[in-house]
Amino acid sequence: MSGPGQSAGVAPLLELKGFSVCYGPVEALHQVALTVGEGEIVTVIGPNGAGKSTLLNATMGLLPSSGGLQLAGQSIARPTVEAMVARGVGLVPEKRELFGEMSVEDNLLLGGFARWRRGQRDQAERMGEVFDLFPRLKERRAQLAATLSGGERQMLAIGRALMARPRLLMLDEPSLGLAPLIVREVLHIVASLRDLGVSVLLIEQNARAALQVADRGYVLEMGAVALEGEASQLLTDRRVIETYLGVGGKKAA
Repeated sequence: MSGPGQSAGVAPLLELKGFSVCYGPVEALHQVALTVGEGEIVTVIGPNGAGKSTLLNATMGLLPSSGGLQLAGQSIARPTVEAMVARGVGLVPEKRELFGEMSVEDNLLLGGFARWRRGQRDQAERMGEVFDLFPRLKERRAQLAATLSGGERQMLAIGRALMARPRLLMLDEPSLGLAPLIVREVLHIVASLRDLGVSVLLIEQNARAALQVADRGYVLEMGAVALEGEASQLLTDRRVIETYLGVGGKKAA
């Protein structure tokens, strides 16, 4: 699926240059260069332990990093969660981290709390948009989050992040633990986010499904970018097929 890409002379929404993360003496990410354009879906695939989740967490300011990080052309020397959220970046972590004893509706309202605190009273409108994307959540709006299925919990986690009106949404393994049919449904909805003007940086264990919805992709191995290109090209790249897409081959995680 080809995307809008980046117009000449226009700064990417997100740009990482020489982006590195260390855990003590161990370098988990090494000089990563990555861009996400406005309205673009970019996926990062690779084996377990390659540094994919570290990449998202450091970009969000949850881990210290070195190197360059720019949002819409503005350099952020030391990203923090607060600074990234204020600039329109959202993260849906692998563990989803919902409030199980709260209803679907209350979980969504919490996602919009930062906007409410800034005086932006558009939570009802935002919730309507989330329910349009996820009709199942509307049916279960009064239900406790802990009683939802795995797929519904993932939908709620994405919906809660969308309540903050992010420009860039980062998703960490949204298909983890879900049945294949539900994976397709969730990733189809992820693909539709570009129609809402949301850019997506997607970390995904299901490499084939991720590349099918993405505009561009990066292959991360041992903390460094090993391959990058249009998603359609990576789907036909022999190395990607043999390592991440081949039947019986090593699965991306």
